[in-house]
Formats: sequence, structure tokens, C-alpha cells
Amino acid sequence: MTSFDKRGSDDRLLSPDNSLLTIIDYQPVQVGSIGSMRHSDLLENASLVAKTAKLYNLPIILSTVNAHNQRNSDTVKPIKDVVGDIPSYDRSSINAWEDKDYNEAIKATGRKKIIILALWTEACLTFPTLDAIAEGYDVYPVVDAVGGTSTIAHETALRRVEQAGAHLITIPQLLCELQRDWNRQDTVPGFVKLLQENGAFTNL
Repeated sequence: MTSFDKRGSDDRLLSPDNSLLTIIDYQPVQVGSIGSMRHSDLLENASLVAKTAKLYNLPIILSTVNAHNQRNSDTVKPIKDVVGDIPSYDRSSINAWEDKDYNEAIKATGRKKIIILALWTEACLTFPTLDAIAEGYDVYPVVDAVGGTSTIAHETALRRVEQAGAHLITIPQLLCELQRDWNRQDTVPGFVKLLQENGAFTNL
């Protein structure tokens, strides 16, 4: 059994060398308004995606809306506890791509594959996804860790971004795509643990 070497940053698939995670507007008001999935499941799944990014050392770009003027609160604690003390780009714009500081932070990573979590699916996920695709980025919404104000709003938004070229992905697929090879032993324990947390493995 001989695996090829890692493909590097030009890998057509998601890899630890070519990807970043952005987390947009996981704030109390937005979480509380989600109608497409249970709030507890949403937060557990979003936290698991953040843990995945930490495991594979992906850059994490965090953003909030209207926290500076106290119309809204900061990122919810379950996610903040995972991502730690990283910069958070607060905005007035609904579309994060139209915020200069956020936009520059994404581009400063030099990475062209964006794994995205954002609330709501129909607004704060859809708009930056469409803009990023138009600028040549590959965007991967993690469908089991995002939500909309209703099931139809969530599903319609996913159809719209998919038709525009977004690559819909789930948590188990994301984990497997980043890990890729059991011989990459440094991350195998974390990989298995996160799959267990997600319920994909129950007997490992």
C-alpha cells in the first residue's frame, strides 16, 4: 500500500493547504430565528465544523453584524469556545463580501476554497457565496450546519447557490475530504473523534 504524496495547494479537492473556513453571524438573534432545524443541532454541528477547521489548521474568518452598536450580541459561546481569541469582523452590511475588512481578511489568506457557515442561508450565506463565486472562488456551504428562517427558505437558498456553482457539502464529507488518507496519522485521532461526535462512527 503506497499512497501518493499530498497534492498541495493546487488540489482540486478540499485540503488543509487550500481551504479556509468562514463563520458568519452565529449570534443569538440569528440562531433564535432559525426555523429549518433544531437550534441545539445547529450549534452542535456548527461547533463541529469549527473543530474540524482547528484540527486541520485552516484559517478561520469570523464575522458578526451590528455587534458594535449593540443592536446584536457577539458570536454565541459554543462557537467562540472552539475558535478562541481570533479577530472578528463586525459589519453593518448584510452581505459580508461588501464589508472591506472582512473581504480583505478572506483574500489575505491566499486561499481560493471557502468553506462557509452563515445565518441565514437565504441572506448572509447566499450573498457572499454568489459574490465569491463571481470572483473565482470555490465555495462550500456546509448544509447540515447552516439554517434559514424556514425549511423552504433554507432549501430554496441552497438551490440558488448550487445553481450558481456552489459545492454543497456535509460534515462527514468535509472531514473525509480534509483527512483523505489514514496514513496521515497526526490527525487520525481527531478525525475519528469528530466523526463519532457527528454520529458517523459508533463502533470505533
